[in-house]
Amino acid sequence: MPESVTSVELTGCRDPGKPFLLQNENSRNPEGTGLCQLQGGTALKCPWCEHLDNKVIDSRLNKEATITRRRRECLSCGRRFTTYERLEVMLPMLIKKDGRRETWDRQKLVSGLEKACQKRDVSRDVIDSFVDRIEHKLQDYGAREIPSKVIGEWVMEGLPELDEVAYVRFASVYRQFKDVNEFMAELKTLLDAREL
Repeated sequence: MPESVTSVELTGCRDPGKPFLLQNENSRNPEGTGLCQLQGGTALKCPWCEHLDNKVIDSRLNKEATITRRRRECLSCGRRFTTYERLEVMLPMLIKKDGRRETWDRQKLVSGLEKACQKRDVSRDVIDSFVDRIEHKLQDYGAREIPSKVIGEWVMEGLPELDEVAYVRFASVYRQFKDVNEFMAELKTLLDAREL
């Protein structure tokens, strides 16, 4: 059985556009007041005043029951912030083009998709669901390592259904087109697939 941990994404912090991610949350008392303790003895601080004590004022599961959203209130400054707890399964190491090994970074893919979907009618929830499907494929892959190229191809296969403009934007970065002809060939592939 794969080892699993829970990650916490905090929003409502000083820079609302950039939530930060803490891994391996092991909350002492997630439904009440007190310290939200992380493994290794580090406590979860208020993003504004850095006080350690907070209380949970609301908890909700998403539709798939894979993410718990907790609304917290700092017991020192009274400001509120949100944490998202997500079960993570240890995924295969990625083998980059140059042979380096990297751990899977969900946020890196989310950021790339957000850029590709910028000013498009694609919500963060839709992007999260898309990345969830990629992570399920990773879990099912069954090996300890996977070439990053395989993940890139999975993304490229699924993106046209998500948003065709996002597909073209993502493809232009992922495929590293050298000229307009390569770009046009990718567009032709997309249009041909649409006609099927």
